[in-house]
Amino acid sequence: MANIIAAIDFSDCSVNALEHAVSIASRGSLDVHMVWVNNPSVTKTTIYSDSSSGLVDEIKSQFQKLIDKYSPELPDSTIDYAIREGKIYREIIDEAKEIESLCIIMGTHGISGFEQFWIGSNANKLISVSPCPVITLRTGVDAKTEMRVILLPVDSTLDTRQKVPFTAYLAHLFDSEIYVLSIYASKYKSIQKRVDLYTDQVCAYLEDEGIKYHRDVLSCDNLTTGTIEYAKRIRANLISIMTEQETSPFNLLVGPYAQQMVNNSPYPVLSINPFDTMQMSTR
Repeated sequence: MANIIAAIDFSDCSVNALEHAVSIASRGSLDVHMVWVNNPSVTKTTIYSDSSSGLVDEIKSQFQKLIDKYSPELPDSTIDYAIREGKIYREIIDEAKEIESLCIIMGTHGISGFEQFWIGSNANKLISVSPCPVITLRTGVDAKTEMRVILLPVDSTLDTRQKVPFTAYLAHLFDSEIYVLSIYASKYKSIQKRVDLYTDQVCAYLEDEGIKYHRDVLSCDNLTTGTIEYAKRIRANLISIMTEQETSPFNLLVGPYAQQMVNNSPYPVLSINPFDTMQMSTR
């Protein structure tokens, strides 16, 4: 059975991400696979050492509490866990590859009794090399809100359409409406026409899949600000992006589009790497 990885450090933020994973899994009859990574430089012990028994026992106890709490919400699926050791983002990626996960869901910040999980750029590192889609949630995002409205921005990059199949898959699970937003970050008509062409193709795909959608256009200097402000207007429950997006001089100063979205979006963000072309039938 297909599965979803939920990255866990037992902080409120990561448990909130787990609830989001459970919500998706319950709709798609997917298994939930929780992953905790021991970072010896933080815990000051390895999980294979004699001094690790107390730490490992506590981790297993915390996992069992989560299993007991969320198993009733997954009558057709299982929820289990793995304990790994090493670099956090790399271990989660390796776990996803080994069990061929459908996607990874994680909180972007969290401090627990065990370690500060997403310190530094761990979340962004994971997103940039993930073999599967990644959904991130910032602290305060309500994971129990159903995914009824999805924002799918379209730009002039060739890869912008690769996020459509998995976004459509989620839309089928939740009977969502997708807002297809043509974003003009350039005033050149030739580039805007390319965006329009890509948007035509996206809308044709959604129509073939029987997914409800709306089409709109937005001109903006900053992709992140423009996308988030539009998401607020439509009360989006998810923003679907590629990890690489066209740039403007302003964006080059403040960092990559995906990183800005993950760090600043008040809504869950679905990030997909350009090399990860989803081969999934949503029918």
